[in-house]
Amino acid sequence: MSELLQFLLSGVTVGAVYALVALGFTIIYNASDVVNFAQGEFVMLGGMMTVFAYGAGAPLPLAALAAIVATAALGVAMNKLAIETARGAPVVSLVIITIGVSIFIRGGAQLVFDKQIHSFPAFSGDDPLRLWGATILPQSLWVIGGAIAVFVGLWLFFTRTLLGRAVLATSNNRLAAQLVGINTPFVMTLSFALSAGIGALAGVLVTPITLTSYDVGLAFALKGFAAAMLGGMGNPKGALVGGFLLGVLEGLTAGYLSSQYKDAAAFVVILGVLFFLPQGLFGRKSTERV
Repeated sequence: MSELLQFLLSGVTVGAVYALVALGFTIIYNASDVVNFAQGEFVMLGGMMTVFAYGAGAPLPLAALAAIVATAALGVAMNKLAIETARGAPVVSLVIITIGVSIFIRGGAQLVFDKQIHSFPAFSGDDPLRLWGATILPQSLWVIGGAIAVFVGLWLFFTRTLLGRAVLATSNNRLAAQLVGINTPFVMTLSFALSAGIGALAGVLVTPITLTSYDVGLAFALKGFAAAMLGGMGNPKGALVGGFLLGVLEGLTAGYLSSQYKDAAAFVVILGVLFFLPQGLFGRKSTERV
């Protein structure tokens, strides 16, 4: 029993990171119908910027905040320089652009930072907490709590604020939103800033556990995308649930089969969703009139 609980706790921890990445996918997809495969690089930047700012002497909270703000600014620049300039292009072309941005950021990080693996101290120490025969790191609680807090914050933003409702209106019908006076370019910019900031937050929270380097973004992007698809692309609740489910599946796979197969879990999920549940767990079936 304690062994199963240990696998579940490990899976929930990494699943919280996937949920944050999936939430980033969801925000941009809702605003623009674009799947942003540079989302994983935002996670990498959050961790790497914090590492080097902390190494330069900045207090850890200030280093983390600066990394999140800088990454959000990079998300805005990505929207202005890469997405808006190709606004009339097909969605597939925009997705390819995000892949190109991902490669560009990864190469730039390799030059600006280095190729080494880095970390920084955990927020609440490294002494594990015992729970019914299993252990969990205090930093894992930060990761899980961060994912839940971001989800609640986004829910309140989208349902209780005028700006959040403007984002939802833009996602439902951009032309109609423009006709009623909503500044849709600003909504797009805000969506990219939020998405990048959330990705950077994920990187800050998870780096003390998993470490970071310039090339970790691709894995986070693929697994966050799998989580978003599992929950239902464009559904924040689905992103949260899909992330946790994928993390638990990885944890059980690594525990009962082999750690060599845990990375294949994301690809199995993607194939399974495409074949058996194209709309995801919480997605809506769409119909078109002809």
